[in-house]
Amino acid sequence: MKRIAIFASGSGTNAEKIINHFQDSDLARVIVVFTNNKDAGVIQRTRKYGISCLVASPTEFENGAVLKKLKDARIDLVVLAGFLKKIPAEMVQAFEGRMVNIHPALLPDYGGQGMYGMHVHRAVVENEEEETGITIHLVSEDYDEGEILFQESIEIDADDAPEDVAYKVQQLEHKHYPEVIEWLLNQLD
Repeated sequence: MKRIAIFASGSGTNAEKIINHFQDSDLARVIVVFTNNKDAGVIQRTRKYGISCLVASPTEFENGAVLKKLKDARIDLVVLAGFLKKIPAEMVQAFEGRMVNIHPALLPDYGGQGMYGMHVHRAVVENEEEETGITIHLVSEDYDEGEILFQESIEIDADDAPEDVAYKVQQLEHKHYPEVIEWLLNQLD
């Protein structure tokens, strides 16, 4: 049985979809969730599944304390689900090929530092793009530059507001992220 850790900073809708997807799986289980935000909605979402959600300070991510907890828990895959902090190089290296992120745009467009959530959707609408989507990629030491595993696009209607785009993109995230995580787990030794 593979062991998954999720990193989330916000409401936790993607985390919940992933937890649900693997709840009765013979392949993997979500073992622990880490957040850097003591007020994150993900904390409440994980409680109802009996999964531990640990609030970790930036220092705990930087000084190796979180990495030690991941290793002690024998985590096979780290899943970033709306996690808004850069992952320390030591952690990226320790989980090379075993840390995955989802981005709410078609990378390499609209990626990089500061490009997350509504910032991305506003930029897409302001630039009058005709499509956007999601990118699921391995995590590297640079923002949004890891190997792309999956992309799916949606059309943007001329009258779509950033909130409309956000809703459409979230539907793609909820549908595809658990499936791609399952595929990736099946690639691991």
